[in-house]
Amino acid sequence: MAEQTNIQKPQPAANKHVSSNVGGIKSAFPVIVVCFILAVLFFLFVLGNPSNFKVSPSLLSMDKEGPQNLLGTVFKGGVVVPVLITCFLTVIVLCVERWIALSKAKGKGNTTKFVENVKAALRNHDIAKAEDLCRKQKGTVGAVVYATLQKYKEMEKDTVLSKEQKLAAIQATLEEATALEMPALQQNLPVLATMTTLGTLIGLFGTVLGMIKSFQALSASGAPDSTELSTGISEALVNTALGIATAAFALIGYNFYTNKIDNMTYAIDEIGFATVSTFSASH
Repeated sequence: MAEQTNIQKPQPAANKHVSSNVGGIKSAFPVIVVCFILAVLFFLFVLGNPSNFKVSPSLLSMDKEGPQNLLGTVFKGGVVVPVLITCFLTVIVLCVERWIALSKAKGKGNTTKFVENVKAALRNHDIAKAEDLCRKQKGTVGAVVYATLQKYKEMEKDTVLSKEQKLAAIQATLEEATALEMPALQQNLPVLATMTTLGTLIGLFGTVLGMIKSFQALSASGAPDSTELSTGISEALVNTALGIATAAFALIGYNFYTNKIDNMTYAIDEIGFATVSTFSASH
């Protein structure tokens, strides 16, 4: 008698799950810590390098006089500069991270063409072809549409629910699948949004400190101390520039990636409407 073996057959391609594979950095806190360390090292050993000043008693001393180039001038911005550099580096790292993550979420191929092909397959009532398109596209749009098509097939076989209940079930599946994907798409975008304001406020704080030093130099008895006056002005202007640059990059990055996410959402909504309309017209 032949021995029976329980060998599990591989699933057919039609039953394979479609994953969005968004990925990305889950928490921005480690990024901020690393950027802060790099910012401090850059401030002390690059901006504060003795070659950037005429007189430099010590490498780690803040009492450096006469900056000879732009790096020395930025160093004169004071202790607020490393904080602003931290914010700026964080914005750059998170922008690159979102670029990589959303490129994966976009999937393979053109999203607009994918939407048109799926809609054409639905008009022809070819659900198998629409599923195959989702497996090839992958990404967030492909994953959400694939989950919706599975519910579509399930409702086709259902003989208990009414037509209105079936349509509501398909729409609910679409909304649920979309809601599950959104946190991964929007990961770290709130940090970029915060940097648009935080960069400006920290830069303004550094500007105020610099102006205070400048007025202290002017209020000194006798001739104003030109070194103190220039230091205060440098601190004010450097911090203003760094704060504006950080806020500008953060704002551009936030709006750019928000627009990319909106485009994916529009594509999902368009296919979802076509799916519900197809089911309503054919059942």
